[in-house]
Amino acid sequence: MKRLQFIYPAVFLKNEEDESFQVFFTDLNIYTDGKDMDEAYLNARSLLAQYFNYAVKYEVDVNAPSKIEKLIEKCKPGETVMLIDALVEF
Repeated sequence: MKRLQFIYPAVFLKNEEDESFQVFFTDLNIYTDGKDMDEAYLNARSLLAQYFNYAVKYEVDVNAPSKIEKLIEKCKPGETVMLIDALVEF
């Protein structure tokens, strides 16, 4: 069995009204959310793994990850950038 690891930056945006988080993978045009930072992070990892399982299985071309520094420079108040990883086995 082969394994591939994918690491992509994600932008976490806090909703001040209910303390939930939205998570955007800007390079892949996919997003998820969570009721708090922990849940949003876990959902982001799960989403990224599902995305790359599909991409590997169907040989889909994907965008290369942006440099995290570039995303951090563009951050607005309430936004946090983190690297998220996904391990794909096939």
